[in-house]
Amino acid sequence: MSQKNILVLCTGNSCRSQIAEGYLRHFAGKSANVYSAGIETHGVNPKAIVVMAEDHIDISKHTSNHVNEYMGIPFDQVITVCDNANEACPFFPGKVERYHENFPDPAKATGTPEEVMDEFRRVRDLIKVYAADFVKHHIKG
Repeated sequence: MSQKNILVLCTGNSCRSQIAEGYLRHFAGKSANVYSAGIETHGVNPKAIVVMAEDHIDISKHTSNHVNEYMGIPFDQVITVCDNANEACPFFPGKVERYHENFPDPAKATGTPEEVMDEFRRVRDLIKVYAADFVKHHIKG
């Protein structure tokens, strides 16, 4: 079975798409090449790095990339993880399967530092379940 090329797209490529990239890589192993990008680039959110490290996944070396950097890659699947990215998603040529799941943006969380981190963990866990399910049904299925 050939490797699939998967792109996870978000607005700023700082939280949700980075977390999804980390989990998709983790669950897919060698079955897929996973990339993430944004309609804009905001840098990888340090809190996203922290909550992923708590679950033993290192995304500290990830970079924040603009979607246009990947236009030359023949993607099999594009996953948008926020409504804004879904609406602004550029056209990808070829037989690209599109998937969409709107996750809350943990970077918009307010409250005490602990409450903010709890929101990051909550969103991380939602994305983890989605990524495991996605790999099971669309990559290894």
